[in-house]
Amino acid sequence: MVACEFSPGLDGIPVAQSAISYVDGQAGILEYRGVPIQELAEKSTFLETAFLLIWGYWPSKEELAAFEHDITYHRRVKYRIRDMMKCFPESGHPMDALQASAGALGLFYSRRALDDPEYIRAAVIRLLAKIPTMVAAFQLIRKGNDPVMPCDELDYAANFLYMLNERRPDPFAARVFDICLILHAEHTMNASTFSARVTASTLTDPYAVVASAVGTLAGPLHGGANEDVINMLAEIGSVENVRPYVEKCIQNKIKIAGFGHRVYKVKDPRATILQKLAEQLFDKFGGDRYYDIALKLEEVVGEYLSYKGIYPNVDFYSGLVYRRLGIPSDLFTPVFAIARVAGWLAHWKEQLEANRIYRPTQIYTGAHNQPYVPIEERTPRA
Repeated sequence: MVACEFSPGLDGIPVAQSAISYVDGQAGILEYRGVPIQELAEKSTFLETAFLLIWGYWPSKEELAAFEHDITYHRRVKYRIRDMMKCFPESGHPMDALQASAGALGLFYSRRALDDPEYIRAAVIRLLAKIPTMVAAFQLIRKGNDPVMPCDELDYAANFLYMLNERRPDPFAARVFDICLILHAEHTMNASTFSARVTASTLTDPYAVVASAVGTLAGPLHGGANEDVINMLAEIGSVENVRPYVEKCIQNKIKIAGFGHRVYKVKDPRATILQKLAEQLFDKFGGDRYYDIALKLEEVVGEYLSYKGIYPNVDFYSGLVYRRLGIPSDLFTPVFAIARVAGWLAHWKEQLEANRIYRPTQIYTGAHNQPYVPIEERTPRA
């Protein structure tokens, strides 16, 4: 057998060929289908960007209108799914509720006609439409309230904020949230996207694909980091405490939430956009005491760690934006999932186009030819 070089976490090992997105971590470049993220954030909408990611071309005016209409039509979820969510424990994390609910969709739409373009389109529509509804529904259900039904008069981003907060959002706030969804929609072969492609390669249904990706995103090393940032800012408490906090983290080799990235060695371009959005929200709706702490934290971390290529990532400022939009901190990662469904579906569709089931190898480190030990001769472990 040919010896294999071991790379923990598949670090640096290509596992797919993809035309969906591109990252240059040294130059701070992120592109969706070749379009810079700054262009998309300024000029596009989330659903237009989702269409571009999934189908690989810009929709015509008529195609985009039909896409938006169909998603609006399919926002509602089956009452049995709502009833199932009412049985979830109130203390459960919303990401666990979302994973269960996303998987349950497959019970209602389980026909696996993966060679049928209409089936693929219908699955894309349903998942993009229903995931936000389920996130908002669980938020209200766990507080003992009935979910708010979607409002067909509102666009994608505004409707989610309406279902979540039970009131129509300010148009500027809705636009900011829409941009946030664009920024989180896709990011090459991250852990949850890899999980989606591995699951897709088995030719299971797309609802299982999204559910597996949601489970992967839930981990604190992936999507949970923006929630950790807010907790960290609360722990620091004041600008004066920033430097001692950073020094303590460095001395004890503790990771500082929201800093560093496996790919970016400069400031994440999404973090730059999110910081500007946060400032615009604060100008319009009032400031956030955590923002001054965050600015000082970025300054001090830069003094100590910029030589290592450690800068703010997408999670550092996104939580501050979501706080100002009235989104609870434990919904930050489900909101991430609402956006990333677009990227997962793009990779699901791309995987189907030239599928081969994933079957990586391993480097065995165990023993060989060990004898069976009778139970009466076994020594209990300490």
